[in-house]
Amino acid sequence: MLFLYTVLVVCGAVLLIAGVIEQRRHYVNLDHIPTRVLVNGIRGKSSITRLCAGALRGGDLTTVAKTTGTAARFIHPDATEEPVYRKFGIANVVEQIGIVRRAAAYHPDALVIECMAVMPALQEINQSKLIRSTIGVLCNVREDHLAEMGPTLDDVARSLCRSMPENGICVTAEVDRFHILQEEADARNCELVYADPEMVTDEELRGFSWFTFKENVAIALVVADLLGVDRATALQGMYDAPPDPGVLSVERYLTPDDKKLRFANVFAANDPESTLMNINQLLDLGAVHRPLSVVINCRPDRVERNGQMGEIIPGLDPEHVFVIGHPAKSAIDAIPAAYRDRAVDLGGDRRDPEEFMGQLLGRLGPDSSLVAIGNIHGQGEHLLEYLAELPADETPDQTQGGTAQATPAGPEHPDRSALGPREHVETVQLYAPRIDPYQQYSPAYEERYTSPQAVPVQRDARTPYPQPPRQQPFPHVTPPARAAGQDAPRGLFEPVVPPTPTADDYDPWHDPAGEQHR
Repeated sequence: MLFLYTVLVVCGAVLLIAGVIEQRRHYVNLDHIPTRVLVNGIRGKSSITRLCAGALRGGDLTTVAKTTGTAARFIHPDATEEPVYRKFGIANVVEQIGIVRRAAAYHPDALVIECMAVMPALQEINQSKLIRSTIGVLCNVREDHLAEMGPTLDDVARSLCRSMPENGICVTAEVDRFHILQEEADARNCELVYADPEMVTDEELRGFSWFTFKENVAIALVVADLLGVDRATALQGMYDAPPDPGVLSVERYLTPDDKKLRFANVFAANDPESTLMNINQLLDLGAVHRPLSVVINCRPDRVERNGQMGEIIPGLDPEHVFVIGHPAKSAIDAIPAAYRDRAVDLGGDRRDPEEFMGQLLGRLGPDSSLVAIGNIHGQGEHLLEYLAELPADETPDQTQGGTAQATPAGPEHPDRSALGPREHVETVQLYAPRIDPYQQYSPAYEERYTSPQAVPVQRDARTPYPQPPRQQPFPHVTPPARAAGQDAPRGLFEPVVPPTPTADDYDPWHDPAGEQHR
């Protein structure tokens, strides 16, 4: 028995020593990378990572990047990339250690890396132990991963804030919950910088060969400016950056019966607000047009999301709603009754793609558009494979010449040929959220968890965002002294400055007289 205890103690000691050595080596690798940018948020992380990396490369900064979205990629300083190898195909935050080691071998000026953690505790570890970012990016707060970070959007915002760097800088384009991000930033002595989408002009947005949002470009411009890269150079670097494999795209096909089809792959935007935002942008730019049809791909492990895709159908007003995958009923039942007669059930997780695609294309008009939403895996992948084999439509695209798209005339769809070219509207005004996250809850629940919105001050073009003092590479702020009785060491998840408790934070379990408050 003593021998077994001895073996156990020796093995434990060896593992402890190996862990300490690995941590020290990892911190040495981090020290070889002076600027580390950690991109977090709900939607657009991969695109922002590539935009930031492109902007910094344009400024002659040796930059390494890593994305985790549709396809995880390690991006070298020369913009070439390769897939990230994962044992058994399983993603794990520990892979960040290997990424940092490979990046440090280049002795880069900057590392731009996408946060791959969803659980709040893992987001904290990813920041405090694995990346230790100097500049954080929190792109937006959307209705997704509510089981891990919810149940409310305010909870999601506070969970994402765990990736903010202490005594550093965090860049965000989030407006609705800016006040929550500011509270969390103050608790970490982090300077919160608002990236105003209005600083990006329509002409600058048209310079991209792929679809992106002003919010994403604005964030990349702010990050580049913090590192001393001028605006024109940063924009050119972003134009030259390769897009993410899951980037919003539109393809033009000819169907077997010689119909023209514009197809938009919107699978990557798998929350309702982002889905509406993407499709509205495509319609506004004329990349897709009406008559518009929607295909929803369902998965049995995403039943709630299937229903969310069905609920947003009135905001899209499509001609047909094709439902594929399983269970199709989860999406069809969520479609409002006024639009349910437009739904076509083509579901079934084992259904032959030739069969359901034949029925789908047969219902489309001679020149129509189709957008795919929901989840890509399963029948969605078969849909993409089938369309990829269709011949491309190489007829001239009239939208590039400024003429209007063919749209059914009528009271709801007037003849646009008499109205001239379609006027572009700023994204911040156009894409106002249409989803009420408290729709299914009682008014009392909404009053309890809804805080007054504090919109950041809009600045003009001369001072689009606050200019932090130029240091190397950002200002290091000394943490404020702790109050008496708070000299004990901080825990792993404890902020520098504890947030000020509010009335909603009352906990009767720690109040002997708690019963009187119930």
